[in-house]
Amino acid sequence: MFGGTPLVRSYLAGEKLADAQLSAVSSLIRKYRKRLFSISWFMRCLNEPIARWANAEDNVTGRFWEGRFKSQALLDEASVIAAMAYVDLNPIRAAMAHTPEESDYTSIQQRILEQDSKIAAGDKAALNEIPEDLRTAIGRLMPFTDEVPDDPERAIPYEIRDYLELVDWSGRAILEGKRGSIPGNLPPILERLKIDPGNYIRFINRTQKHRFHSVIGAVESMRNLAGDFGRSFLKGQNAAAALFSPG
Repeated sequence: MFGGTPLVRSYLAGEKLADAQLSAVSSLIRKYRKRLFSISWFMRCLNEPIARWANAEDNVTGRFWEGRFKSQALLDEASVIAAMAYVDLNPIRAAMAHTPEESDYTSIQQRILEQDSKIAAGDKAALNEIPEDLRTAIGRLMPFTDEVPDDPERAIPYEIRDYLELVDWSGRAILEGKRGSIPGNLPPILERLKIDPGNYIRFINRTQKHRFHSVIGAVESMRNLAGDFGRSFLKGQNAAAALFSPG
């Protein structure tokens, strides 16, 4: 993505450099390493080529993205699951799809496909029937515990069927078209995660999102993080108390 300075290219090519030049290279390397930990630089490297590609495709110039990215830390399992569902339901909220399996370019569509026994087994005929972008992505999402029972430390600590049920239920609630509408048969995972159903629907419908600030999670998680940073308070605790109910 970046060609580097002539000095850096000389260093990478193994050319002999003077001490002053090596010192300059070391300074640049420290700068590059710092950028590897920067969300802002990551988003810049991600957004800029996409914008250039899209503008070239439409033969237009000018601003492509609505604004800069928004970063919120997810502090616990409940916030991760809620945020995953929130993102997976983007096409349904935008009326671009009616069901999760029709939601192109989403993780939920990929997870549903991976439940097909032929695709899971790597059957070439079955894989060739799906788009190339999906075909190359199969198996690259973080699995749920029941998908990798021998390696629970590297998995989302719930079963995939629970998450699929949650997203399906959430999508139906959105399509009802009523703010905070709660269909019957609540997914059990909501109870296990101690998520309030009414406020969850408002969260995934974007009517509660603005109430969170830099972090999303249960009140206890937010208080623990505040303590770690030597702060007495983090904004968004009222939203956290409403969504991640203790009861």
